Amino acid sequence: MTAARLELKSTQLSALQLAVRSRSVAELVAQMREQWAAVAGAFDGEALCLDVSELPPGAGMDWSGLVEALRQWQLRPVAVSGFQHLAPDEVARLSALGLALSDGALTASSEAAIPAPAPAAPPLAAPAPSPAGKPALIVDRPLRSGQQVYARDADLIVLGLVSHGAEVLADGHIHVYGALRGRAIAGARGFTEARIFAHCLEAELLAIAGTFRTAEKPLPPEVLAKPAQVRLEGDKLLMEPLRF
Repeated sequence: MTAARLELKSTQLSALQLAVRSRSVAELVAQMREQWAAVAGAFDGEALCLDVSELPPGAGMDWSGLVEALRQWQLRPVAVSGFQHLAPDEVARLSALGLALSDGALTASSEAAIPAPAPAAPPLAAPAPSPAGKPALIVDRPLRSGQQVYARDADLIVLGLVSHGAEVLADGHIHVYGALRGRAIAGARGFTEARIFAHCLEAELLAIAGTFRTAEKPLPPEVLAKPAQVRLEGDKLLMEPLRF
């Protein structure tokens, strides 16, 4: 008997989940720029499920414009969930854009909410486990200006200097055993409990799960050029000295 050349099976697909809570595409696009500017390029073609369960009822939503805006951030909208309260014609328009009406077959790998207040991180000395199961990416050389390293689904450990103009990104925590003078972006895909550790904190940009701080606002003297950690507390970055 000839083996089947095609075989249809059920499966689960991992996708980012975007909570959409406004019908103004202009407002959503503005918040994308504000929240995601520090992690531009980190999405890298990720599949995306639009969660519209908290979208207020109404009409006039430019779904095509929203999908196009998300594609410009290298996100691939493939499905929509939480649509049961929407009018039938609006659901039909979403389907016409090629979005699957998700019944749970998509597994959310993380949430990129617009807007999404970051939950307060617990006041624990030890960092929370990363959401990823991959081993940490270890970089055992200094990073010069213009160089970029991204630890996808993992923590990042740098054994040396991160120069001005260099950039380190991780979906988990970032550890720099040297001077951190460039850009550090932890929790790049929404992990709000990510932390940044540095033996000498002089960063020109710090970001965790979309909340960021630039060099325009000087670092507090108690952490500047000293061992320190950075974490989220509410919707703000908290910088604390490390005492060995």
